[in-house]
Amino acid sequence: MRREERLISRLKAYNETDMYPFHMPGHKRLAGAGDGEMGELEFPNPFTVDITEIEGFDNLHHPEGILRESMEWAAGVYGADRTYYLVNGSSGGILAAISAAAGFESRILTARNCHKSVYHAVYLNRLKPVYLYPQTVPGLGIQGGILPEDVEKSLRQYPDTRAVMVVSPTYDGIVSDIHKIAEIVHRAGLPLIVDEAHGAHFRYGREFPQSALELGADLVIQSIHKTLPSLTQTALLHVNLNRDKGGPYVDIGRLERFLQIYQSSSPSYVLMASIENAVWLMERLRLDRGAPGNAIDRYMERMGRLRDNLSKMRCLRLAGEWLKGSCGVWDTDMSKVVISTAGTGMTGTELDGILRELYHLEMEMCGPEYATAITSVMDSGEGLDRLEAAVMKIDRELAQKLEKTGNPNQGGWAGTGGADAAANSPALPLASQTCAPFPRLRSLMPIASAMDKDLERVALRESGGRISGEYIYIYPPGIPIVAPGEEISGEALDLVLRFMEQGLPVQGPQDRALEWLLVVRQNIDR
Repeated sequence: MRREERLISRLKAYNETDMYPFHMPGHKRLAGAGDGEMGELEFPNPFTVDITEIEGFDNLHHPEGILRESMEWAAGVYGADRTYYLVNGSSGGILAAISAAAGFESRILTARNCHKSVYHAVYLNRLKPVYLYPQTVPGLGIQGGILPEDVEKSLRQYPDTRAVMVVSPTYDGIVSDIHKIAEIVHRAGLPLIVDEAHGAHFRYGREFPQSALELGADLVIQSIHKTLPSLTQTALLHVNLNRDKGGPYVDIGRLERFLQIYQSSSPSYVLMASIENAVWLMERLRLDRGAPGNAIDRYMERMGRLRDNLSKMRCLRLAGEWLKGSCGVWDTDMSKVVISTAGTGMTGTELDGILRELYHLEMEMCGPEYATAITSVMDSGEGLDRLEAAVMKIDRELAQKLEKTGNPNQGGWAGTGGADAAANSPALPLASQTCAPFPRLRSLMPIASAMDKDLERVALRESGGRISGEYIYIYPPGIPIVAPGEEISGEALDLVLRFMEQGLPVQGPQDRALEWLLVVRQNIDR
């Protein structure tokens, strides 16, 4: 391998370009480090602080000293009864939480739009999932929230449920009514687990939604690397014992046992120091809000201006506060900039590509009809200005193109302008072809049973009507369109093929060329 082909060389070269990161991790490669106090990360060359469990530095799997004190301090910051540092990302925390709360070969009620790590926990514990389907935001191509009444209905229908799992906020910043869901789950005497991977920043801004930890969830997992200035692969697991609500609903001993199973036996002190450092810095900034030059205040002002200006677009649309109260949306996260292309003739993939190739802006992800930018307090003013200028220019060009047809609303929108203003909420766009991201498939056998059955290979395009032995999802966000054990409907197959044609990152099957799919042999007794 030549020197310039090595990964480290490629990373260094990429960092020298003007590509701006509207994606995780939240430190944004220190994009805003020069903007005031954000330069105080105080992180040295990682090789100089990369140690093992030597005298005086404690052990994450048996904390008695500085790590125990650090995690107790973090629990106090977030208002948790216990907080655990995670060095295997939120995935490790989700695996541990489900394993501890649901047990083995039991039933779990879980949102269908959960991350693939939830499905991995279902497989490893041979659980029987019952799915809660999120509402759909018509025409935007994104998921809405989980309705509390759907949770209550499913718990009545499946009284043998052992735990409930939901994701809030979603990848696109959609927040469900966690307070009401927690009340319903606790009335049934069960624990509520919330994947809050994209909401670690909620504590640090009055303008953000409340954290699930404050709203009664028992186990809350946060990826602090997603939106806070911490290194990739760092996360937190918070425990709320809920003693005032009939708890605790989770056995702490079981939880700690599974954390040891799903985390490395050689946890990185660099990553643990990054977690502590990020929480310390953000809490310091939170307590100092209102002071001249405070980074959080400055970020909020910039985001307010950005969202106000983007709300004036004529063709593209900004998802925002106007969604509250519809489609199961309890609240929205202003730090996620979700730009919808619905009805414009442009796909989300095309918008993502234009922003990358012409404007050197790397978005977090794109869907069939939208692209998502993740912002954080570490974003620079210059970066946010570049995003605004690029998106507004693309919108103007789309408007000019549509005006030539004599119909500026050709895209199917019933209203224009003010999409993020509560006083001028537009009508929702007309339904589009991709407005149902989750076809409701028949589950004919548990995930573990399907994956461990005798499987055969069939052409993906001819797999309709068969029982899948594999996952099919777009990554990111890693939410299965088809899960093992489900009968592949014509609707689901058409959706997958359409996503492939649009150039979306369809993954999951063993065959990376996506020509073949593993399915359960037809002679297997269902």
